[in-house]
Amino acid sequence: MRSPVLAIAVALRMAREDAVRCLRCLLYAINLLFWLMSICVLGVAAWLRDYLNTVLTLAAHTRLEEAAVLTYSPAVHPVIIAVCCFLIIVAMVGYCGTLKCNLLLLSWYFGSLLVIFCVELASGVWTYDEPSVQRSDMISLKSRMPNYGLQRYQWLTHTWNTFQTEFKCCGVIYFTDWLEMTEMEWPPDSCCSNQYPGCARHAHYRDLSDLHQEGCGPKIYSFIRGTKQLQVLRFLGVSIGVAQILAMTLTLTLLWALYYDRKPPEPIPPEPPTGTDPGPLTITHPPQGEAPKSGNTRPAEAWSNTATTSNGHGHTQFEMETLS
Repeated sequence: MRSPVLAIAVALRMAREDAVRCLRCLLYAINLLFWLMSICVLGVAAWLRDYLNTVLTLAAHTRLEEAAVLTYSPAVHPVIIAVCCFLIIVAMVGYCGTLKCNLLLLSWYFGSLLVIFCVELASGVWTYDEPSVQRSDMISLKSRMPNYGLQRYQWLTHTWNTFQTEFKCCGVIYFTDWLEMTEMEWPPDSCCSNQYPGCARHAHYRDLSDLHQEGCGPKIYSFIRGTKQLQVLRFLGVSIGVAQILAMTLTLTLLWALYYDRKPPEPIPPEPPTGTDPGPLTITHPPQGEAPKSGNTRPAEAWSNTATTSNGHGHTQFEMETLS
C-alpha cells in the first residue's frame, strides 16, 4: 500500500508539471504578441516619420515646427525604434528558452526585458511634453510659399505638391493664398481634385469646384495636435509595457519552478514491514556471578526463537544491554 507521504509527493510533482506547462503556454503567447506589436509599432512609426518630415519641411523656422517635434518625437525617436527591433530578438530568445526550459536563456530573457522596460519608461517620461500651438500660428506657413517653383527650392516645391495631394488641400487657409503670396496666376496643379497637366488653369477660369476648397493649414494643425495613427502608437506602447511586466512575472515563476524541479528530491524513509515490531528487542541478563535460574532460561530461548522466525531472512539484530 502506498504511504500518504509518497502520495502527497507524487501529487505535488504532477501539479508542478502542470503549472510549468501552463507557464510555457502563456510565455509562447506573450512572445508572439511582442513580435506582432513590435512590427506594428515599426510600421506606424515609419508612416508617421514620412509625414512628419513633410510637415517639418513646410513649417520650418516656425512655432509649428517646434510643436510637431514635441508631439511626435516620443513616437519616432530612434531609441524607440531601436528598442522595438531589439525586442523582436529578445522575444525569439525567450521563445527558445521557454521551448527548451533553459535556465540561462530564460535569465537573459528576463534581464533584457527589464532593461528594455526601463529604457522605454525613461524615454517616455523624458520626451513627454504638451505642444503649445494655436490656430493663429498657421499664418506663418505663408512665409514659405513665395519660394514655390524656384529652381533652388525644388525640394520645397515637391513637398508642397505631395502634401496637397495626400491631404487634399490647397494653400494655407484657402487656394487664393497662392495668388496672394506668389506671382502665379492660378494655383498649382496639385490643388486639383482630378489632376492632369493644366487642370488648375482650367479650373481657375472654368470651374473652381475642381480645386480643393480646404486649406492645408488646418490639416497641419490637426496633424500636430495628434492623429489616429499617433493614438494607436501610444496604445501599442502602453500595451507593450504591460505585456513586458506580465512576461517578467511569468519568467520569474517559471525559473523558480524549473530550479525547484531540478533539485534532488528528499529521500522518503522506507516503511517497516507490517506485522513486525519496529522497536528493538532488549534482553536483560542477570548480574555477573549469578547463575540464571533454570526456569527462566527456556522462556528466553523461546522468545528469541520466535523473533528470529518472524523475520524472513533471520537477520534481526537485537540490542544487548550489559548490566554492570
